[in-house]
Amino acid sequence: MDGEDLCPYIEGNANRSGAAMFADNTLTPKEAVRLCALGSIAGGPVRYGALAGSVRHFTSRIMGPSLDLMGTSIELLRYEGLVESENGLGMEHDPLLSITEAGWRELRALLTAKLRPGSDLSKLVIALKFRFLHLLDPVDQRDQVEMLAEASESELNRLLDLRQHHAEDGGHLVAWLDHDIELVESRLAWLEAFAQRAR
Repeated sequence: MDGEDLCPYIEGNANRSGAAMFADNTLTPKEAVRLCALGSIAGGPVRYGALAGSVRHFTSRIMGPSLDLMGTSIELLRYEGLVESENGLGMEHDPLLSITEAGWRELRALLTAKLRPGSDLSKLVIALKFRFLHLLDPVDQRDQVEMLAEASESELNRLLDLRQHHAEDGGHLVAWLDHDIELVESRLAWLEAFAQRAR
């Protein structure tokens, strides 16, 4: 299997001082994906193909398909010295990948980065829709609310799938997903009730 076809999802620079965080030291979307990749192999060696699939599955279930998460190949992590392959094999051999000491330092730097509050553009767009929704005619208003409900339903399905996939994992992911799922279910119920009132 061609390594470039497996997962073109990881991007970064050759060292932490050169890696591209936002100016306020919060993670860019691509650095979040690097965190996902390094964290995924921190518990033990993982084959390249399995790592690629795990990163792709996790990020797509959380955010949906996103061009912001596209980058170069996982091989860049090896080039940076953050991971190493079994016996130095190339990615085309689907080798076991292990995290290096430099990888652990990078992982810690990414895990301890600041959060950027209110960085989700979609939240701004949704707020603007509701601020000015009354300016549309009733049919367009209902269409917009139904579109938002469909988006929430899609998000809920992704989160439920992710929870099922990681149900037996250690750590605290499932507890957080349960919290997130409850919020999305509440939002979906609110949107459905709002749509009924708007009819």
